[in-house]
Amino acid sequence: MLRASAAAEKAGVPSVSIVATPFMKQAAVIAKGLGMPNLSIAEYPGVPMTDSQEVVREKTAAHLVQQIVRGLAHLESVAEKAEPGIRDGVRAVVFRGTLAEVQDHFIAQQWSDGLPIIPPTLAAVSAFLRYTDRELEEVIGVLPPENRQATVWNVAVNGVMAGCRPEYMPILLAIVDAILDPEFHFEDAGATPGWEPLVILSGPLIEQLDFNCGAGVMRIGRQANSSIGRFLRLYIRNVAGSRILPTGSDKGSIAGSFHVVLAENESAVAELGWQPFSVDQGFAAGENVVTVQSVVSVSPPIYSGGFTAESHMEVIAEALGDETRLRCFGGHGNGRYFPLLLLGPAIAEVIVRSGWSKNDIRRYLYDRLKIRAGLSERYAWHAGLTSFSLEEKVRLGILEPRYASSADPNREVPVMIKPEWLGIVVSGDPGRNQSKAYINNHIHGQRVSRLVRLPRAWNELRRERRP
Repeated sequence: MLRASAAAEKAGVPSVSIVATPFMKQAAVIAKGLGMPNLSIAEYPGVPMTDSQEVVREKTAAHLVQQIVRGLAHLESVAEKAEPGIRDGVRAVVFRGTLAEVQDHFIAQQWSDGLPIIPPTLAAVSAFLRYTDRELEEVIGVLPPENRQATVWNVAVNGVMAGCRPEYMPILLAIVDAILDPEFHFEDAGATPGWEPLVILSGPLIEQLDFNCGAGVMRIGRQANSSIGRFLRLYIRNVAGSRILPTGSDKGSIAGSFHVVLAENESAVAELGWQPFSVDQGFAAGENVVTVQSVVSVSPPIYSGGFTAESHMEVIAEALGDETRLRCFGGHGNGRYFPLLLLGPAIAEVIVRSGWSKNDIRRYLYDRLKIRAGLSERYAWHAGLTSFSLEEKVRLGILEPRYASSADPNREVPVMIKPEWLGIVVSGDPGRNQSKAYINNHIHGQRVSRLVRLPRAWNELRRERRP
C-alpha cells in the first residue's frame, strides 16, 4: 500500500495509507526508504482482523476520518530528495579490540544475528576478494528497505562474518545478484508470514567445495551449506537493513531461522538419467548455478513406500496437498506459486523405474492437488484479504478461466497455478524413503537463478587452498 501511495504522490495525486498500529514502525522505515518520510499515514488503532464490524466502524469514525482528511490536505511536505543509495565506506577500520570486545561492539551496532561472528579484518576480506574478478567497489544494486548499496566489498565483509571460506565468494555474489532481480520482490522480505530465502546449488562446485547433498542435507553441520545460508540472512540484515522490530522493518509475525544451502545430489540425478535442477531453470548441465526462492513453510517428513511411482506419488500428493492448501490463496491472488519438492534418491529411483519423468510428477500433482474455491477465499479472508475473489482474479487476467468456471463455492480449483512451476530436487539420505516439500510465499521471493562466475585464476587459487 505504501508503495502505491508513493507512486500516486509522485504522479501528483494526494493519497493516504491506512496502517494498523502494529505496522506503524515498519511503515515509517519503508516510507523513508522510498524517499518519502512524511508520506501520509492514517493509523488504525489495534488489529482490524480481530475486531468486529461494529468496532471497526467505531474506530473508523473516531480515529481514521480526521487523519485521512488531514493527510489528503498535505499539511506537511511529503517527499524529500531520494538518495541513490547509502554508500558504505570501504577499507575502513571501524573498531579495534579483543575478540570479546569485537563481539560486543557488533551486537551493540546490530551487525550480528545474535551468534558470534568472525571479525571482518582487512586481511580476511582481502582473501575473499581474490576469488572474484569484479572490482571491490562495484555496485551490484540497491536493497530496500534502507536503500543501501550492495557491493562486492560488503558481500565479502558479510561472508567473513558468517564464517564462510574465501572460495565461497563467487557463490555469495551470485546469491546477491539473484535477490536483486526485480522478480524476487525483495522489498517484501519483511512481510508478516516471515518467509526465509532458500538457496539451491547446482553444479561441480557441490563436490569441489564439499557441500553436503546426502543424509542430513538440510541440517546445520557442514561449513559450506551452513555458513552460506547464514550469510544470506546476515546480508539481508546488515546491508538491506531488514531487522526485526522494534529496530527494523521486518514484521515477520513469528518467522523462523535461516535455511542451509540445499545442494542437489547430481551424481544420483545422473544415474537416474534426469537433468539437474539447474537445467530446469534454463542453464546447461555442468554449469554452477544458484537459485534463490522464498520458503514460508516446510512440510513434515513424507515417508512413502512401494515399487511403483503411483504408490509414492499418492502419499506425496496427500502430504503436499495439506501443506499447499494452507498457503494457496497467496498464489491464487498473485498468479504466482513456486512449491519445491525434495525427493530422496531412493524414491526418485522407483519413479524412474516406473517410466516417469519430472514432468509426469508435475502433471500428477497438478491434477491431484485441488481446493474448494470457497476455502481458498476463506483462507484469504482470515489473512486480511477481505475482498479476495477468484472470479475477480480471473476478470483481471491474473488467473485462468478455470478458476471461475461457476459460482459454486464447493467447486474444486487447482492449488498449483502452473505444473511447470513445481521445482524438483533430488537430495538427502539415499538409504531412506523420505521426501519433503518447501512452499514459497507466492509473488514474494519468486524463484530466481544466477550463474556462478568463477575468477579466471580459479584453478590456481584452488590449488593454493588445498592442504
